[in-house]
Amino acid sequence: MNYKETLDYLFSRLPMFQRIGAAAYKANLDNTWALMNALDSPEKKIKTIHVAGTNGKGSTSHMLAACFQKAGYKTGLYTSPHLIDFRERIKINGKMISKQEVVKFVEKHQIIFDRIEPSFFEWTVALAFDYFARKKVDIAIIETGLGGRLDSTNVIQPELSIITNISFDHMNLLGSTLPLIAKEKAGIIKENTPVLIGETQKEIKTIFSSKSKENNAPIFFADELISFEYAKQMRKKNELFLEIKFKHSSKKISCDLPGLYQNKNIKTVLAAIAIINSTSHFKINSSHITQALKSVKELTGLMGRWHILKNKPLIIADTGHNEAGIKEVLKNINSTNFDNLHFILGMVNDKEIDKVLQLLPKKANYYFCKASIPRALDERTLYEHANKFKLKGEFYKDVANALKSAFQSASHKDLIFIGGSTFTVADALKLKATMK
Repeated sequence: MNYKETLDYLFSRLPMFQRIGAAAYKANLDNTWALMNALDSPEKKIKTIHVAGTNGKGSTSHMLAACFQKAGYKTGLYTSPHLIDFRERIKINGKMISKQEVVKFVEKHQIIFDRIEPSFFEWTVALAFDYFARKKVDIAIIETGLGGRLDSTNVIQPELSIITNISFDHMNLLGSTLPLIAKEKAGIIKENTPVLIGETQKEIKTIFSSKSKENNAPIFFADELISFEYAKQMRKKNELFLEIKFKHSSKKISCDLPGLYQNKNIKTVLAAIAIINSTSHFKINSSHITQALKSVKELTGLMGRWHILKNKPLIIADTGHNEAGIKEVLKNINSTNFDNLHFILGMVNDKEIDKVLQLLPKKANYYFCKASIPRALDERTLYEHANKFKLKGEFYKDVANALKSAFQSASHKDLIFIGGSTFTVADALKLKATMK
């Protein structure tokens, strides 16, 4: 098989959450353990950091990877979902796994897949762990898919477990309340392994503390360890970046991920490195951190976080898609200078969309569209729901047509924002090359 044939086989044979949703979710780790056993336990051959949470876990994982890379460590990075190329999920020192590696792995283990019948995510986890073990990475940053306790990545014994925050997402699988969701995420807490919580949330703090005590796992809260005087979005030439100043210090750092919400993730990263420095043989100094945060996108290839596609008019895409994520996106929009807002919105059909729609600004021109995946919500249905919240606009069959219409309507001083789902952003990024 060539690379395309290999992916076609995987997409057709193995259920994929990114495309079909809950039907692809396996509520146990049986398949993952079977794959690990068949592959001679690669998860035991790599040192890891495990990152879970509702929002921010992708950015946190990429920033951590950048810091380890700058410190000279061979660094694996496993994240999901991908935006353009499947291989974005599996990288070493920012370089995607080769197409040849993917093809060889599938050809070698196809009989195992046919016997075990793993989901797409389970198979991908197996590929990542096997690849990192064979390439002898010094450390691998492993992002969960969703949840934690039953997530396929939860077969590792990490150096550190990180839970960024908890908010409402995937309630049909993880639970309908924050405590229930927190209990699922807390499933990554391991015995005698330090755990870092990115944001202190009073209503669920005791859940993490109790789970940590049960496992004799030292627990830390990033926002209790790290404090900033300010975090503000800055522009230099045509590039946006985030500038952060520490409290009671003249020290400033800058990050090439400009979303204001990144200040929470940066606190988590800084706290994580402090813990790693004191509990393991890894050593990352302040110079490594400063250099890494300036160049996260270059070092790791991160896309889709307050991602500028064009400057005149300003076109920005962001993957924030649940209630908490959209609130952070709106803070960024409100801190941006523009005349008129053109909002390209596409969502998926298994979300509680009304909770997001009620947050969106009335004073905007909306372009409702459908992303190119089976889970995408029909554009007319989205349009009808949005009308209930007095969000005015037109509907389009896909992101390309919505973007074309917005671009024709916008002046050079306007903002075109693209979001609502990861997959709407993915379609926009694929179109970036056509923008002039």
